Amino acid sequence: MSEIQHQDFNEVLSIIEHGRAKAVHSVNVALIETYWAVGAYLFRKVAEAGWGKGVVKELASWLATRTPGLRGFSAQNLWRMKQFYETYAADQKLSPLVRDLNWTHNLIIFSQSKRPKEREFYLRMAIQEKWDKRELEGQIKAALFERAVLQPAHTSAALTVKAARILPSAFRWYGNGLNS
Repeated sequence: MSEIQHQDFNEVLSIIEHGRAKAVHSVNVALIETYWAVGAYLFRKVAEAGWGKGVVKELASWLATRTPGLRGFSAQNLWRMKQFYETYAADQKLSPLVRDLNWTHNLIIFSQSKRPKEREFYLRMAIQEKWDKRELEGQIKAALFERAVLQPAHTSAALTVKAARILPSAFRWYGNGLNS
């Protein structure tokens, strides 16, 4: 195979890989928007119609019966969708970010982060650094937010600079780490 042909083949492969990545991203965005809409619906029904665990469990059973093979809509996941919506609905800065991460990443962040600034930090870092699930869990477990934002003196200079770029408002908010 000639060098020119090899280069052409690599270009075709690059086009294919780019298209596949866009397709995966589009599917992910659609799923997150679906979970958001289901969460919003459940949020309203709990508030307005008094839906509780029993009704949501019945809904999960009904969905499973009505649409065999439909996965991800157990009663527990339906409650998570509601919690997901509740966590981000009022935050105009964070709600667009959740669409850039998959459901698993979002679950990890909103269930393990206590403060809005902490959630924002992990959302932005996971997006920018393209963390996989394990890396995200490891960074949260290692308290990266606390080390990089709340106690920057105990963190490497490179990480502190990166964190300041990712979340400048957190540095203004928390200042020198004394205001946690």
